[in-house]
Amino acid sequence: MIEVMVAVLVLAIGVLGVAALQAITLKNTGSSASRTQAAVQIYSMMDIIRADRTNLSIYNTNIYVAGEGSGQAGTLDGWLDGLQSTVAPDAQGRVICDAGRMVCSVGIQWNDERGTGGSTDDPERIEVTSQL
Repeated sequence: MIEVMVAVLVLAIGVLGVAALQAITLKNTGSSASRTQAAVQIYSMMDIIRADRTNLSIYNTNIYVAGEGSGQAGTLDGWLDGLQSTVAPDAQGRVICDAGRMVCSVGIQWNDERGTGGSTDDPERIEVTSQL
């Protein structure tokens, strides 16, 4: 009888361990999805800029800004609005273009509490710089 109780206890601890691993996996999957969407959105903005190379100055934000909810698709404002629905509700974007060198940097930052274990001190950031 004692052997059965010990076996059930060991099994219960094992099942709890598997459940904890599953919870961690789900948390990391959500964080990874945000990073993937951020990369996709950065390249989307790069394509918008490349299509309008003659007006690079209209894309400069120089700081991270959030969308206002009224942007048209294919514009900087539309892109900023889309970040909040695809990356994270608090996502912000930044675009810095040097028209003389034809180089642009596009970045996104957001709070990734799920991936950092609750730490909100440093936001998650992804930035890509490209020659146009």
